[in-house]
Amino acid sequence: MHTRDVISWNAMINACVCNQRFQIALELFWEMRWKETSGVDSTTLVIVVSALSRMIDLKRGRVVHCLSLKYGMGSDCFLCNSLVDMYAKCGELGSAECVFEGMEFRDSSSWNSMMSGCAYNGYPERSWSYFKDMGLYYGCVRADNFSLSCTISACSSLGDLQCGQTVHGLAIRLGYEETANISIGNALISLYSQCGDIEDAELVFNKMVYKHDVVSWNSMIHGFATNGMILEAFSLLHEMQLTWSVHPDLVTLISIVPLCAEFNLLREGRSVHGFIVRRKMRLDLSLKNSIMDMYLKCNILKPAELMFTILPERDLISWNTMIAGYSHNVCSVEAQGLFQELHRSGPSCNELSLLAVLSSCDSFEELEFGESVHCLHLKLGFSNNFLDVHGMVTLMKLETFKQMCCSSYTSPDSITFVNVVSACGDLQFLSAGRSLHGFTIKTPVELDVRVRNSLITMYSRCKDVESARLVFNTSSFRNLYSWNCMISGLAQNKDGQRALELFHLFEYEPNEITIVSILSASTQTGSLRHGKQIHGYVFRFGVQQNLFISTALMDMYSKCGRLELAIHLFKDSPEKSIASWNSMISAYGFHGQGKEAIKLFSEMCESGTSPTKSTFISLLSACSHSGLVEEGRLYYELMSTEFGVEPTIEHHVCYLGICSVEVGNLVKLTSLSRIYNLNSRQVSGGTFKCLQVSWRHKDGETSCEHLFNIDPENAGYYVSLFNIYTADGRWSDAMGIRKNFQDRMLRKPPVIALLTFVQDEAIYHTYLRVGDFLACVLVR
Repeated sequence: MHTRDVISWNAMINACVCNQRFQIALELFWEMRWKETSGVDSTTLVIVVSALSRMIDLKRGRVVHCLSLKYGMGSDCFLCNSLVDMYAKCGELGSAECVFEGMEFRDSSSWNSMMSGCAYNGYPERSWSYFKDMGLYYGCVRADNFSLSCTISACSSLGDLQCGQTVHGLAIRLGYEETANISIGNALISLYSQCGDIEDAELVFNKMVYKHDVVSWNSMIHGFATNGMILEAFSLLHEMQLTWSVHPDLVTLISIVPLCAEFNLLREGRSVHGFIVRRKMRLDLSLKNSIMDMYLKCNILKPAELMFTILPERDLISWNTMIAGYSHNVCSVEAQGLFQELHRSGPSCNELSLLAVLSSCDSFEELEFGESVHCLHLKLGFSNNFLDVHGMVTLMKLETFKQMCCSSYTSPDSITFVNVVSACGDLQFLSAGRSLHGFTIKTPVELDVRVRNSLITMYSRCKDVESARLVFNTSSFRNLYSWNCMISGLAQNKDGQRALELFHLFEYEPNEITIVSILSASTQTGSLRHGKQIHGYVFRFGVQQNLFISTALMDMYSKCGRLELAIHLFKDSPEKSIASWNSMISAYGFHGQGKEAIKLFSEMCESGTSPTKSTFISLLSACSHSGLVEEGRLYYELMSTEFGVEPTIEHHVCYLGICSVEVGNLVKLTSLSRIYNLNSRQVSGGTFKCLQVSWRHKDGETSCEHLFNIDPENAGYYVSLFNIYTADGRWSDAMGIRKNFQDRMLRKPPVIALLTFVQDEAIYHTYLRVGDFLACVLVR
């Protein structure tokens, strides 16, 4: 063409998009921008955005979005609909919502794009919410068949049969009969099948006679299969094969093959496999994995082995299926050999891989291999939920190691040392741990990073931080786990400042374990600035939904004085663990809001979460800090009678703190300390508070004598009693206490303060004894 206008360019670009030549379409678009004097119009951008949506190209999608704003087309409804769809398909649901909320006018396609986008990104509840907000009940926008089918699918994902039935009734009222509309009918079949109402699913399917497509048949067969109706599923499959309009496809078979595997239907499974071969159907990897699984569960190894061998590509599911199949058929050697091959050359294994191969370790001879799998599980940082059984053999590891060392046939390797050193750390056997460290120095395993990491952890658990730091500093190679062990060890030993300093030298990309440890360090130092920086990192990398991280953030904000931020995090958390509830109850108590803590405890019980020992420690502490004596007593009694939680030392100490709130309760406090057999360190917090309240009463001096008897070296008692004497004007008695304090050569631990100062617009933190700080101030 000698002359091209915008319409010609649009037609050509659209032709390329329709034929899936997306790259050529984009090249034509950029060429059009430079050559076409009249520029592009909204239709051009709609076509280009649809191409980028199908390419999942977020970067260039944002560029086109910016161009639309530059050209003044930001208010075009069709273009905005395309942008919403593009952002949703690229996983940027927040950007899609921003575009949607900024639209001046919305039609049904706008709402449909938003609802389908939410469903596509795994947020069916938001899809349902948008449907309710659509204006349907206000007469603004009328729902069409796409809106209804999308919303029914969202109800299906939520498993909410009642909402689905409401939309079904609405569809009938709007004239979208399931008999006349295939998409709505198919969505209803899936809804009723997934919610277990197979009769209604059949009713909808039967009403669709002569209007079925392959999706309808697949939905109904899948519904029978998921509800365990084997005969009905195969009968419908046979009926489907006899129809002239539709034929079984891969989706049909994906529903049938797992059914054969689950119920050991070898003959039917072979028939399905034969049907695939006869029809020369191109199988995708998921269906091949399902067929292998079927043969293995039916105890037929040869066909499965042949399929696995000739697979042109294997994913992790292929490997896991084959390993689990060997274990299921008591082929331990084959299962373990395949697992080792996977570990050497295949994709990274997951928890299912470990679980599959562990089931093959069912004899004493295979115990060593099972322990090596356990070590791999620890190394990879998986959760401990299915391997807790190994904690039962911690003590046995030490005894077994002694026998191994005495034997002339075996010698310990790095895996052995990792297990035994870990056992010493669990039991806090520092002396044995040091002996093992000396043993490793004489062997080549001393250089193994796994052994060094286990030594760092062992020393940290035994509270020997300096030895842990020495091992860390002298390591020639450190991996991410090494840094995590050291930072976590410092944080666990209340050395938050050094943990933060070490984090600044971090050589790897932090993971969830690093973040939780460094948040604990920020909490200890009271450094809100560091905590906020870590929170920003968490938000930037999208791990804020991690339960351990969200709980650590709540704890950090609470203890750094920002209770409102902790509350905001708690309320925004989509899933709340028992640790989250406990942390929030503790936060309210820490800030003296005991009634809020009790209210939150009631909400936790109503949510179905059972309280633990830690829950009651947090709750009783909250009552103690807020002076809620009656409430504290009530929950102290209810914890064992109502909730079945037996009180421990920590609960008794909290109860003593509650008792100390009342005037004249010091005698009761000291008698309770005898009953519960608590030492002076455990009762000191309550006694200090009670001393100050009860002194003017006749029982005060007697009780103080008891406290000095149980711990005459506690400097805090002398300081507290000295302050009480001076406040009461008894100066001679006060000087007597001071002389006694000096004669015993006691020292009160210095108070340490975190100081923040600014110099040349840079912020610095330092720790200083309060006495030293006051001396510096007085000198100046």
